[in-house]
Amino acid sequence: MPSFDIVSNTDNHELTNAIDQANRELSTRFDFKGTDARIELSKDSITIVAPSDFQLKQVDEILRNKLTKRNVDIRVLNYKDVSVNLKEARQVIEVKQGLDAEQAKKITKLIKESGLKVQASIQGEQVRVTGKKRDDLQEVMAMLRGSKLEIPMQYTNFRD
Repeated sequence: MPSFDIVSNTDNHELTNAIDQANRELSTRFDFKGTDARIELSKDSITIVAPSDFQLKQVDEILRNKLTKRNVDIRVLNYKDVSVNLKEARQVIEVKQGLDAEQAKKITKLIKESGLKVQASIQGEQVRVTGKKRDDLQEVMAMLRGSKLEIPMQYTNFRD
């Protein structure tokens, strides 16, 4: 039976490249000369560090521009509170990987409400959609692209 998987993954290589480009731009910008403004990447979070809250927003704007240019969807970013002390301002941004249970339930509910003859099942951090006809599966993809879900989705593992 034809099937495909709905996933929400971030390309870590592109994410790393975008952060490197943003750091390079920070080192050359005149308004950041002599400051310790930087962007740090750990396993699944980004930390923005700048001397003040205002400059923190500028660094974030640079980061968003670089991510967008490298086709990394900025909807995967989950911003935490800004912590400001006398020396610097710091903000942690979580990078979401995979679909959580609530998002997967929303996707399966949308598919079931569409009335198409397909089955959707949650499998860990992805949703598998199976059906008898390829056309039905392509209609599901088109319907999900047109839906107003606040998560980036990729369609992988399309099988006949």
